[in-house]
Amino acid sequence: MRKMPVRSRRTLLTAVTVTAGLSLAAVTPALAGTGASHARPAAVSTAQGDPRNATQRVADFYGAYIDSVWAADDPAAAANAKALRAFYLSAAARKKAGAYEKKNHADGILFAQNVPVRWKVHYTGSGMGHSTSRVTLTWSDGGDAQVTRIDVQSDLRTLKITALKPAD
Repeated sequence: MRKMPVRSRRTLLTAVTVTAGLSLAAVTPALAGTGASHARPAAVSTAQGDPRNATQRVADFYGAYIDSVWAADDPAAAANAKALRAFYLSAAARKKAGAYEKKNHADGILFAQNVPVRWKVHYTGSGMGHSTSRVTLTWSDGGDAQVTRIDVQSDLRTLKITALKPAD
C-alpha cells in the first residue's frame, strides 16, 4: 500500500470539510423552518407573556383563536375555538358574540366572515375594575391591506373578556 503525500491528504481533508460545511449550510435553514417552502418567514423570533396581565390575556386569546379558525381543515379546530371562548370570555360576552353571529352571519369575535392574516393588541386604558385593549386585525398582505379594530374590555379580577365591540 502506497502512502498518500501530506499535501494530497490536506487537500482531500479541505475538500471534505468545505463540502460538509456547504451541505450543512444548505440543510440547516430547511431544518429550522426558514427555507423557501414557507410563504414568509416569522417576524417574531421570541415571545413572552404574563398570565396576570389583562392585555396579554387578550393577545393570547386572539392569537390562539385566530390560529383555530385559520385551520378550518383541522377537525379539532372548531372544538378548540369553542373551548377558547369558554375559557377567555365571560358568559355574557359569549352570549353577545353568539347573538352577533346569528344576526350578521359572521364571527362574533372577529366581526367578520373571514380570518385575518395578522393581529396585534395594545393596552388603551383601565378604570372601574376593567382594562381596555385595542385589537388591530389585518386582512391581507401588502401596502393597502384592510385593517379593522376591536375594543376589548376585560375584568381585572377574573381577567375574563367581558365585552367586544368594533372600534370607530
